[in-house]
Formats: sequence, structure tokens, C-alpha cells
Amino acid sequence: MHETPPDPRPAPAASARRSGGGSCLAALAAGVIGGLIGAVVTAAVLAVIWQPFSDTDADTPAGTATQTPQPGVTIDVPDADLSYAEAVAVKAMPSVVSVAIEQSVYDPFTGGTTTQVVGNGSGVIIRADGYIVTNDHVVAGADAISVTIGVDTLPATVVGRDPSSDLAVLKVDRTGLPAIEIGSSADLRVGQPVVAIGSPFGLDQSLTTGVVSALGRTSYMESAEAQLTAYTSLIQTDAAINPGNSGGALTDAEGRLIGINTLIQTGSEYVAQSAGVGFAIPVDYAISVADDLIETGRAEHPYLGVSSMTISEQIAAWYELPVDAGVLVDSVAPGSPAERAGVQAGDIIVRIGDGQVASMEDMFLAIRSHQIGDDVTVGIVRGEETLTLDVTLGSDGAR
Repeated sequence: MHETPPDPRPAPAASARRSGGGSCLAALAAGVIGGLIGAVVTAAVLAVIWQPFSDTDADTPAGTATQTPQPGVTIDVPDADLSYAEAVAVKAMPSVVSVAIEQSVYDPFTGGTTTQVVGNGSGVIIRADGYIVTNDHVVAGADAISVTIGVDTLPATVVGRDPSSDLAVLKVDRTGLPAIEIGSSADLRVGQPVVAIGSPFGLDQSLTTGVVSALGRTSYMESAEAQLTAYTSLIQTDAAINPGNSGGALTDAEGRLIGINTLIQTGSEYVAQSAGVGFAIPVDYAISVADDLIETGRAEHPYLGVSSMTISEQIAAWYELPVDAGVLVDSVAPGSPAERAGVQAGDIIVRIGDGQVASMEDMFLAIRSHQIGDDVTVGIVRGEETLTLDVTLGSDGAR
């Protein structure tokens, strides 16, 4: 299955790979992108947590649902004597589903094609009329998708995908589903208890507990479509998250959704398993993207409007540039926010807002940490001059 991080300065980027036989993920050094800032998660490996089935997995049931979800947006927990984990299990588990990914494969015996389940992930019911949010890398490359809700397995269609934020929305043809209660990620505190729910290794409706370990983690990866995926202001938790948890729920102690489980950090490049360091996309951002996907089929993001390349020491020496780190502007899109602010081809972007820009990835994350319409300052080097330009970020949907 597919699966798979505002500190003052980014830590060195860890090598990253999709678990289960995915390709190595590294940032590319050219292309039209919108921007970057923040702290990159430090560790041996940062991996997306989509769980591919092995031959053994394919012969093993994905798990038996222990609760049948009841219709309604919120499930009340009447027993005040339950622990918070037990209460969350009763309230939120019915809203978290298992997502099975099918692909067409060649059948050498018949000469035709057949479909088989190749991996699993998780999803969260966010609307009672059948809308489910998950990670984009869970559904990328799927020829068919099925969702297990309680004891029922239903076909699902993709409403919209946003590889650049690693979010997607699915739809099943059913109403009266137990939509999860939506919380907020704006006022989270380090140390508060959290619960992760999903289908690790295909074991659906699994629950683990922990705390918010840190906030504001930021990183990037290359998506299957060779786009940069920006992970900004991630929630870090020590609740066990494993392959198959991707797209599942991170809740607070009241069972309210506060994040979508997305990444894990592993101690080995070759072992994609929980190391007590997992990351979730904040719910405020996830729901905003999901709403856009439901309404229009696509999501909009802040946009600067430059084609650029990362300056290395070698490039700086070759072209006798005045700096040895930054982003060299190759071209500026006509009518873009960058053009309106006065950015020119040949400029070197070295700062966005309060953050230094040493690479395209820095710039990409810096832009994504803002909202469409935000005013930001862009520090550039032009020849022997150092300038500060005021830019009002646009929308990539208006390009």
C-alpha cells in the first residue's frame, strides 16, 4: 500500500522513501514552484506509511470489525467511568475506515487482466453522506478502491486528489454514516494526549495512544507524479503509527479529529516500522483541502510564479554569482504575483518572510506556510544590490 514535516531553520533533510518497495524520494532542482520554509524533520529515515500486501498479506484477512457504525455525525459516550482511550474508541473508531487498493495485473493463464488487492491504507469519514478523507499516496496508482465500513465493504470513487498536499477525498454511495467530530489543530499543546486510529498492516480499527510530541514540523517529498509534496506544520506524536495507518485519524482525548496520520520516521532505511515518531497533517488544513476537493475537484494553494533552480557552490562558481546559496530565478510568469512585485529573471531569492531560503525546497515550503492573499516580503540579490520586495501571494488555481 501507499502511504507515506515553524522552526527557525530547517535541519538537514533525511533521506525518504515510500514504504513497501517505493522509490527513493529526493527533491528535484528545477521547475515552476511556489515556495518553501520551515524545519525539516531530522532522523534516519522519513517514510510514507502506505502498506503494500505481501503474498502472505493477501492470504490473511484484513481484520474483523469489532464495532458496527451507527448513523449520525457524532457518537455520544454515556459512560463517564471509561478511560479516555476507551471513550475515544467508542466514539471515533466507527468513523475510521480501511481502504483497500486494487490494481490490474496480467493473468498469464488466461492472457487477460484481473484485479488484485495490492495494499491498504486508512480513511476518515468526514461527512455522513459518504465523503472520506485519506492520503493521496494511499490512492495513487489505484485502478479500483474499496472501503470497509464496519462489516460492509463498499466500492469507492475518487472525488479529488491533491498530490502537493498528500490529501485525497473518496466517496461511497451510502448515507447516514458516522462522520467523525471535527476538532481544531490551532490550539494544540505539546504533551496533550492523543489517539491514532487506522489499519496498520491491514489490521483495521486498531488504536494506539500517545501525546503531542511537537508541533510545526515541516518537510517535503517527491510525489508519484514527480511533484513536490509540502508537509507544513505537521503534528508529531509518539502514538504508534505503522504502514497502513496512512489516512487514518489522530484524535484528541475527546475523540475529535485533529490530524490525518501521514508519515513515520524510521531508524533504518530498510525497515519501515514505528519508531515512536509519527506525523499527522493538521485537521484545519486537511479539512480546508478536502472541502475544495469536494466542491471543485481540485485544491488551490499560495502561488509566487517563478521558474527557478537551487544555487549550489558549484553553480555559484560557474556563473560567478554574488552568493553561494539561494534560488536563482530563471523566468517569471506573466501576470503572476512575482511579476507584479517586480521580481525579475536573474534575481536570486535568499529570504521569504523571516526565513532564509537556501534551496527551492525552502522556497516551496515558505510559500506553502502562508495563505492565498497573504502579503510576504521577499529578499533578493540583484547584481550588487540587496532588495526587499512586497509580494501578495496569489492562487495556483488562477494560473
